[in-house]
Formats: sequence, structure tokens, C-alpha cells
Amino acid sequence: MTIYEAYNHTKKVLADAGVEDVVFEAKQIIRHITGMTNAEILTHYTNTLTLFQQDHLNGILEQRKMRYPLQYIFGRWSFYGNEFLLGPGVLCPRPDTECVVERCVAYLQDKEEAQVLDLCAGSGCIGISIAKAVPSARVTMVEKYEAAKRYLDENIIHNQAENARSLAGDVLAGAAADGKYDLIVSNPPYISQGDEAVSPETLYEPKEALYAGEDGLDFYRAILAGYQDSLKKGGMLIFEVGIRQSEAVEQLIRNAGFSRVERVPDYNEIERAVCAILE
Repeated sequence: MTIYEAYNHTKKVLADAGVEDVVFEAKQIIRHITGMTNAEILTHYTNTLTLFQQDHLNGILEQRKMRYPLQYIFGRWSFYGNEFLLGPGVLCPRPDTECVVERCVAYLQDKEEAQVLDLCAGSGCIGISIAKAVPSARVTMVEKYEAAKRYLDENIIHNQAENARSLAGDVLAGAAADGKYDLIVSNPPYISQGDEAVSPETLYEPKEALYAGEDGLDFYRAILAGYQDSLKKGGMLIFEVGIRQSEAVEQLIRNAGFSRVERVPDYNEIERAVCAILE
């Protein structure tokens, strides 16, 4: 089987399994099993896969047919130009979240030694990406669950993010709320109980990182109640939100006393985040 044949075969298997972005995933899988860049694949597409590479490909496809997350299969994933170690017990980073990091980095550009708090940090993809992009910032990341915290700690080391630290704690109990921060960011659980409009991959991800009460808004309410006093005057609060949640989250933020509120679209023009400045 040539690389070209393997690529087409991979697309077909993924499509039959109901995977949405088969072109993107097929490219990622071929890169993974060959160790080649996209440019190298284009110039060597007639090369024949080794038996080991074919077996590796078949193993990956068998797992993806069950919709086991590709991020878990690889054990690492690129996010905002950085590589994160991943596995069961931690939420998979998604490209939609990069718009949250972009807005945070833009806000911090004129801040000296900014204090940043990342709540429900998971793998650390948000907090570590901010720390790498803004070396003068000091980033504290709070994560409650042991499995996720283990990946968080590994990713701080893996990315050499010396200006970032992790803290074991419960956001719902106000962990790290005694500090004063220029920026508080969170991608909390936001799926409502009983919501069936989720991808099959989420069945393998930790439920505690996904679900947040009957309407999916429990963590937004708790963070607004427990951390507003932790935000400096002129500081920014930013939440990632689920599809069709931006209006409800904006209203919660306004009800908490924020007036400068903005909805932030992701790369697909879906309102993916809501941010506000404390005046």
C-alpha cells in the first residue's frame, strides 16, 4: 500500500465511521505513522508503507471506528503552536478554544507582569499557551481532578513554561480566589445534563469536565459569585461557552455588574467566548 492509497483508505474508513473532518484527520494520521511533514508526504506519496506502518495504521483506524479520540490515540496534540501530552482523564484540546487564547494574549500585551488565573485548567492548553505567548505574565492554573492535574504538571514541564504553575483545588470551593488577577480565564464544563447533541468522542472524555447542571451554566454562576472580587479593576474575565450559550452567559455576566461585555467568535464564526472588563 502506497502513502497515497493509505490516505484514501483512511478517508473512507473515517467517513464510514461518521467522523466529520476526514481530510484533516487522514492527514494527521498519515503524518503520524510515517513521521513525515505534509510537504514530504506530497513528494513521496508513491512510497510503499512498511508492514509496521500498515499495522500501525490499521490499529489507529480500528480505534477511530469506535470513535476513540485521535488525541488519546496519539498521546499528544498541537494547540496554539504548542504540543500537549494527553490521555484518558483529561479533556482533549479543540481548535475552537484557540480564539480564547488569542483574546487573552491580545489583552495582556500592554500589561507588565500580569497575574493570570486559569480555572478548570485541564491539560493546561489555555494557561500554558498564554504563559508561552506572554513570558512576563505569571499564570496560575487550578485543576481539581488528579488525572487531569497529572497531565497539567507534565505539560508545564514539556513546554518549559517556567512562568506557569499548577494548583490542585476545587473551583466551586473558591480555590485561589484569595489572589488578585489581571485576567481570569476559564473553559469550564458547560454541557447541560441530558444533552444528546454531543460527539461520540465525548463518551471517552471525563464527564466531570463536560457536564454542568441542568442548563450547563453552573460553573459560570459559581465563578462569577466566587471570583469577581479576585479580579483587579480594569481586569478581564473571559469564558469559553458552548454553542447557543453566549447570550445566556452574557446576561449572567451583566447581572453580576459588568458593563463592558463582548462575544468572541471562533474560526467558524460561532460565538465561542464571552469576555468582560471590570470597571
